[in-house]
Amino acid sequence: MTENPTTLAPGSLAGKRALVTGSSRGIGADTIRYLAQAGADVVINFRNKAPRAEKLAAEVRELGVRALVVGADLTDADSVSAMFAEVEREFGGLDILVLNASGGMESGVAEDYALLLNRDAQVGALNRALPLLGTGSRVVFVTSHQAHFIRTTPTMPEYEPVALSKRAGEDALRELIPDLERRGIGFVVVSGDMIEGTITATLLERANPGALASRRESAGRLYNVSEFAAEVAQAALDPVPADNTRLIGETSGFDAE
Repeated sequence: MTENPTTLAPGSLAGKRALVTGSSRGIGADTIRYLAQAGADVVINFRNKAPRAEKLAAEVRELGVRALVVGADLTDADSVSAMFAEVEREFGGLDILVLNASGGMESGVAEDYALLLNRDAQVGALNRALPLLGTGSRVVFVTSHQAHFIRTTPTMPEYEPVALSKRAGEDALRELIPDLERRGIGFVVVSGDMIEGTITATLLERANPGALASRRESAGRLYNVSEFAAEVAQAALDPVPADNTRLIGETSGFDAE
């Protein structure tokens, strides 16, 4: 358990280039802020929140870093290729890739959408990014305890399809670790308990009233968006854990794998 979220020291990422998927709001946006505050040039990826993305870009440019805003649907291979092509043109490469975008609880999506986004699109994005990631670069995959531990600890029925798809994505990415290590690329999974203020938490609470309060009571406290984002950003710089996993928040109630 990590008791206190940390923040990156100013200048600790000076000259680095970072892309965070799904970063127009929430955890992704705050991760961008932390990376930019540490001196990294940033790529803000959005699917349909262009005004928010542009506003965030203007905010972090005030810190003296470059900010590139690129819209892309991660489930569309052509869209992803176009995004990384633009990143290569503008930044020349990447040092940090944070795979933060996820979903599956939205209304009106196809039955296989969660698996398409949370597994297939994650692997597709990383594979497309590989030519841009050099020795010493870092890939961070963002997930939840409810997904990370889904094989040993059941979660709420409303979240189970998403949790299973997120775990499938994590497993698929972990299979790439040997190749990443050969390339000198570090890989870290950052898993957090329920995060106050996220879209997922809001949807879960709507589907299962009282879910957040129940988990808060059993865990003692829940991290908020900013606190968790600080840990995601820190994972881009800290040494890679031996098990490639950074657990954030309380893990009581979750059975070890």
